[in-house]
Amino acid sequence: MKTTRVVMHAQGGPEVMQLEDHELAGPGAGEVQVEQTAIGLNYMDIYQRSGAYKMSLPSPLGLEAAGRVLAVGEGVTDFSVGDRVAYGPVLGAYATHRNVPSARLVQIPAGISDEVAAAVLMKGTTVEYLLNRTHKVGPGQDVLFWAASGGVGQLAGQWGAHLGARMIGITSGPDNCEAILKLGYAEAIDRKSENVADRVQELTGGNGVPVVYDSIGAASFDDSIASLSRYGLFVSYGATTGEAPPVAPSLLQHNGSLYFTRPTLADYIKERSDLVHAAEQVFQLILEGVLTVNVNQKMRLDEVVEAHRLLADGVTTGSTILIP
Repeated sequence: MKTTRVVMHAQGGPEVMQLEDHELAGPGAGEVQVEQTAIGLNYMDIYQRSGAYKMSLPSPLGLEAAGRVLAVGEGVTDFSVGDRVAYGPVLGAYATHRNVPSARLVQIPAGISDEVAAAVLMKGTTVEYLLNRTHKVGPGQDVLFWAASGGVGQLAGQWGAHLGARMIGITSGPDNCEAILKLGYAEAIDRKSENVADRVQELTGGNGVPVVYDSIGAASFDDSIASLSRYGLFVSYGATTGEAPPVAPSLLQHNGSLYFTRPTLADYIKERSDLVHAAEQVFQLILEGVLTVNVNQKMRLDEVVEAHRLLADGVTTGSTILIP
């Protein structure tokens, strides 16, 4: 079978990505062959393409997608031809067809489209582990969340509000501030026109927040530290502006006996049972109407270069998907 996929022979700007046709063999033992219908776009893709994360070259790109099972390999019993499935993170998602380890696949329930599944699986399971396991968010807690207008941020606002927390979102511009107030956030901070730490102290009566979720990295580090309460937890789960600086123990000591962690989705869904449990929670909250998944950008696979530019420039909101 022929497949068209995105390959990079060097790391760098978006232009290093090229569409290439390849012959796709049948699925091996423990694999499932998928005809892909929607591909999710994640900031991790930019880290891998740009060189922020070193990759063996040449390399495919993309980490999550949804589609239909075309064939199953030896030993696969959980999936059958025709099943609607989604997966992530599995490198090589930017393709029309591919083979995927069955251990990384989940069934898409009726009532959820392939496009929504491709857009939400990695982002939704990220929110699941952040709010339920890295720190258990509960009723009455103040939670500070950076990049609140993005795909993860939009889901976090809704999920956190569902858990009873007062979600405080940080975004840019009045339009985005207005938008996130309809997505679970009780308060919106405009990082372009407001001092984030000062605004957080104002909103919390000078106490700060017990947890901050920061995917920005270098540019937001100082504000995040200054926004935390005594014994507060700094959850650094991304680095869109570069890695956060090294964290000295004395910094945590002198700012209120703080905690700092750098979690990653791969660890939290390494076991198949954890992946399935997290995915089921995400899908169930969508079906219940708790989570609305905003797929705000749809582009063709051959527009992947432009899609990366838009995501890197920070002009997208919600989720972006590629259509093979």
